[in-house]
Amino acid sequence: MLRSALWLLFPAVLIAEGPVRPAKKIVLFNGRDLANFYVSLKDSGREDPKRVFTVQNGMIRISGEAWGALTTEREYADYRLVVEWKWGGKTWPPREDNARDSGILLHGTGADGAAGNGWLESIEYQIIEGGTGDLIVVAGAGRPQVTVEAEKRADGQLYWKPGAQRVTVDRGRINWYGRDMAWQDRKGFRGRADVEKPMGQWNRSEIIARGGNLTFYLNGRIVNQALDSSHRQGKIQLQSEGAEIFIRRIELHPLPRSGKP
Repeated sequence: MLRSALWLLFPAVLIAEGPVRPAKKIVLFNGRDLANFYVSLKDSGREDPKRVFTVQNGMIRISGEAWGALTTEREYADYRLVVEWKWGGKTWPPREDNARDSGILLHGTGADGAAGNGWLESIEYQIIEGGTGDLIVVAGAGRPQVTVEAEKRADGQLYWKPGAQRVTVDRGRINWYGRDMAWQDRKGFRGRADVEKPMGQWNRSEIIARGGNLTFYLNGRIVNQALDSSHRQGKIQLQSEGAEIFIRRIELHPLPRSGKP
């Protein structure tokens, strides 16, 4: 009776829910459909007339033809996210000759498209040829802020380096530790120290989100880390950004009780 009365008086109160903190494994992609997600595209909002996001042979195909993202319905906090992905061969204007590009947006908040291109204000685990594992601050109505241990190298850019001086940033990119300083924005680029596997092979990206800390893994290796993030919960987005990409696994796992990932 009380719940019914509250619903009549304050319907939004009962609709609003806090972030999910996994107590057991959560399979976000079931291999059959896009339940748990909705579409957010730059030009068509929650409609997908070009079928940018489809399920084929037990995998999500993101065509890359239109800019936007596949977005979780719920918000999440304090988890280990596992995403297994590989590049497809198709690329689209205006990036048909540029490095294949996508990304995982974390702790997304605000209105759909607040950061442009259908994206939420968030912190990005960058997926791009030669730069997978870069951390990017994606500004919306506000600017997320993170602290990183990073060094400025000869090219003037910041690269993650454990034990280096701590820097707090609210814009731009923190490169993963092995990003080639000779990186070029061209399709098929490979750096000398790349952890990412070549096109067509499966990669495993993992993100540990614990409070204000984010730790980025690629194929079992730590490649980047942020501390004391201003954003500690939110939606998760998988980007469409001009390149075909396939995803076969999206899972959230509970964190161990210890402070270690």
